[in-house]
Amino acid sequence: MNRGRGGRSLGERAADSGVQAAPAPPAVRRPSQETAYAPVHPGTGGQPAGGRGGEGRHCWVHDPPELPGTWPGLLVEWQQRGGSWHGRVAYTISGAHGPALVEAWLPASRLEPR
Repeated sequence: MNRGRGGRSLGERAADSGVQAAPAPPAVRRPSQETAYAPVHPGTGGQPAGGRGGEGRHCWVHDPPELPGTWPGLLVEWQQRGGSWHGRVAYTISGAHGPALVEAWLPASRLEPR
């Protein structure tokens, strides 16, 4: 094992590994602040598409069931349930033993773009 800068770089070792690099994903158009929470999928006639994957979006979570207040979160997915939209979010709250990570489906009315 060589210590320091005498060995091959990580890039050189990766190139020699025989594993092909994954193709770059297509460019993602960033939505404006007004449309950030209205997911639209091509081919749906402009209607929001629930349950689609994609990039997460930062949001504020207002008054989750675990602890009242406003908490920073990451919106992961949308889904229409019973005629209204719900977002799957991951957020942290202050627990008795420190911060706790929570993942939950919450109504869109509790989520705000950040």
